[in-house]
Amino acid sequence: MQSATPSNWPGSFGQRISIVGGSGAGKTYLAKLLSQRLGLPHIEQDAIFHQPGWQPLPRDEFRERVTQALAEPRWVVEGSYSATRPLILARAETVIWLDLPRTLVMYQIVTRTLGRLLTRKTLWNGNRERLRNVISLDPSRSIILWSWTRHGLYRERVIAEQQDPANAGIHYIRIRSRADLHTLLGRLPGFVTPGSAP
Repeated sequence: MQSATPSNWPGSFGQRISIVGGSGAGKTYLAKLLSQRLGLPHIEQDAIFHQPGWQPLPRDEFRERVTQALAEPRWVVEGSYSATRPLILARAETVIWLDLPRTLVMYQIVTRTLGRLLTRKTLWNGNRERLRNVISLDPSRSIILWSWTRHGLYRERVIAEQQDPANAGIHYIRIRSRADLHTLLGRLPGFVTPGSAP
């Protein structure tokens, strides 16, 4: 199955939407907008997975909590966790794939991470970004290096998803630029895209 682009997308978003992409691609931003404009509950997988002190939720418990959230008839879920991906694909009607250029993603994640550090922003379950992790050369600790090293992997995964006959009933929308994103957002009720007349 080929991905549609926002400009040639013929249908509605459906009632169960999955947003995927690498770290820093803008999944949470888009999920919140879709949740607000379409009236869909927002499932943020990071908020489930990252426990206090950045402790990861055990895999089985993580899958169970996500399964419970997905049991609802309507939602928008964001995140690219391999542990829960099959659960999401079994229920999703539409996948919005944020396949932005690596340079743009890196700009977004660097500015986001620095902003969190400077403001000491509280994230999920009381966690905050840690400077020692940000400057680490270990991709499993540094979200910036994680995003850089796994950018191509996410693309391979989504392409493989689309080629799987089990997912033939899912509609994929591929976002490859900010222009694509603005086109997509322009289809939301009451949303004014940048540069549009008020």
